[in-house]
Amino acid sequence: MFKTIKSLKFRIVTLLLIELLVLTGFFTLWFYNIWGLKDIVDIIIILIATFVIILINTIAFIIVFKIIGKKRYSTDLKAAHLIGSDVQEAYNFGMIGLLVVDDTDTIIWTNELFSDRQINIMDNNIFDWQPRLRQLKEVNDPEETIKIEVNSHVYEVKFLKDAMLYIFKDITLAESYYNYSQDHAPVIGYIMLDNYSDVSINIDESSDQVADVRKAINDFAARHNALLRRYRTDAYMVFLFYKDFEIMRDIDKFSILDKIRELSLHQETPLTLSMGFAHGYPDVVKLNEMAASTIDIAMSRGGDQVVVSKYGEDLAFYGGKSEAQERHNKVKARVNADTLLSFINRSSNVIIMGHKDSDLDSMGSSLGIKAICDCLKKPASIVFDPKSTESKTKNAITTLFSRDDINKIMVTPHDVMDKLKANTLVIVTDVHKPSMTLCPKLLDEANTIAVIDHHRRAGEFIENAAFSYIEPSASSASELITELIQYSSVNPKIELPADYATFMLAGIYLDTNFFRTKTTGIGTFAASMLLKEYGADNTLADSFLKDEFEEYTLKTKIMNNSSTPHFGVVVSLADQRDIIEPATLAKVANQTLQIKGVNACFVIGRTSEKEVRISARSDGTINVQSLMEKIGGGGHFAMAAASFENMTIEEVNAKLLETLDQYISYVRTVK
Repeated sequence: MFKTIKSLKFRIVTLLLIELLVLTGFFTLWFYNIWGLKDIVDIIIILIATFVIILINTIAFIIVFKIIGKKRYSTDLKAAHLIGSDVQEAYNFGMIGLLVVDDTDTIIWTNELFSDRQINIMDNNIFDWQPRLRQLKEVNDPEETIKIEVNSHVYEVKFLKDAMLYIFKDITLAESYYNYSQDHAPVIGYIMLDNYSDVSINIDESSDQVADVRKAINDFAARHNALLRRYRTDAYMVFLFYKDFEIMRDIDKFSILDKIRELSLHQETPLTLSMGFAHGYPDVVKLNEMAASTIDIAMSRGGDQVVVSKYGEDLAFYGGKSEAQERHNKVKARVNADTLLSFINRSSNVIIMGHKDSDLDSMGSSLGIKAICDCLKKPASIVFDPKSTESKTKNAITTLFSRDDINKIMVTPHDVMDKLKANTLVIVTDVHKPSMTLCPKLLDEANTIAVIDHHRRAGEFIENAAFSYIEPSASSASELITELIQYSSVNPKIELPADYATFMLAGIYLDTNFFRTKTTGIGTFAASMLLKEYGADNTLADSFLKDEFEEYTLKTKIMNNSSTPHFGVVVSLADQRDIIEPATLAKVANQTLQIKGVNACFVIGRTSEKEVRISARSDGTINVQSLMEKIGGGGHFAMAAASFENMTIEEVNAKLLETLDQYISYVRTVK
């Protein structure tokens, strides 16, 4: 239709120009009496001719308007045929707009909705008016819809290609209801003072430190329109709407964590805060369960952080800038020890399992649990996979134990399922992620599981554990097991073979980098001293960690290929062709951390044909665990790692650098 109108316009304009030229020329000749026209043609004849021309033009215009009217009418009939003429009024009542375009995407017809709303778009290109509608034409799917906003109205638009028809459904009201329900969706949370019990020993409830902290929490809640109720001396329950929570999370970025940390910065016993929030589900009872779980996770990860759970999605972690405070609670250690012993006593047998790529700490803590089981006269086996054990750990095993001893103590992942019975207790040590254990299938089949770990709890967790002892403030799993042995109430006291004690001491050496890391505390030295009393050979334990000459050369080669993408951060890359053990990567990281001015280091190397691993270390001023979690890994505040399948070292390095650029400012501790 647009082409027809354009053609008619052109013809009319051309005709008028021709007539104008003819009349102008004739009057010029007549006025100057060229060829004696004044004598030939009378003025009356000229007036009659002019009248006739005007009449002809009028008739021509009427014909043109008739043609345009017929075209419009035929288009209306076509649209009416498509939607039904009797339904036109229903569409208007339902606030549905109809728009037809021609082959050039020019708007040739609209229904009354557009004119009623002063949307005058006739004869305009639809994509000049609304460029986003182009994707409907490109997708060519009649079920595809997009949302656009025109004059404060929101429309859902669909395109029917065969009819060249765009259907606009006014969803402004529904959209406002949806946005309102989203903004006012309930969010339930918990706020806990991490180490209030330690602080309350030295100060009372009315102290300035506690009063300032409580005021900061109340101000924070009031600022975000949150309902705050204290239900315990160290805990609050929070209720707020999602629109306020979004501001708290995305704009404020949970600034209360930094505020509380600053208030206690110069205190002898600093207070820190943990928070857990849950949203995305209409049932507040379910949300409360989710929120309670998140605060438990935040506390088990060492506190000073926020854990957010959205129903159906992975957990999100924020903060975590403080290392977990060491807790000297002998009562808690005794309770945990006696609880574990009661589980062992009730079981028919025990299976002990560490993580893949078993290191000295994983195997050492497993041997410590084996000693507890032997004392209680419960049959126990340690899951051992030579193919998934670091070379130094394999060397320590062959040094300390004979082949017969290994066959008695250990069982392969292939044979372990034969030892699983209805009353079997599975104890997982030095790991809490099911996917990282030596035999994940064992966890699916076992009825009773206990978890003992010193890593900060991640989103992936052994959910069905009957006993869980996760203490991020501990330096190693071997330290935790030594503590359980020391404070258990069993009589006579648990005996620990000297070989086991040596292995556990080597595990502590490994995870503390010979007592250099910030996780090394009084409990670490106390555990080491107890292991020494049990006959641990510190010289032999040290020899387990010594490098071969080839390994030393390899470490130097990796360190030579280092860069500093951020202040205090070092990234070292191994050669793509070298296959390197995870322990070697960790050693390079530990060695790099000894250089003055290095706050964190990341060492990337290929550990198998298909796997590339990052080993991350920190001096305690950067939370490397949080960084590794962003790219799928995890670990401890100052010691973490991540692994990647089917990626090159360069690709992993690019991913790490992108993460550092985005998050490094958030994971640095406040100085």
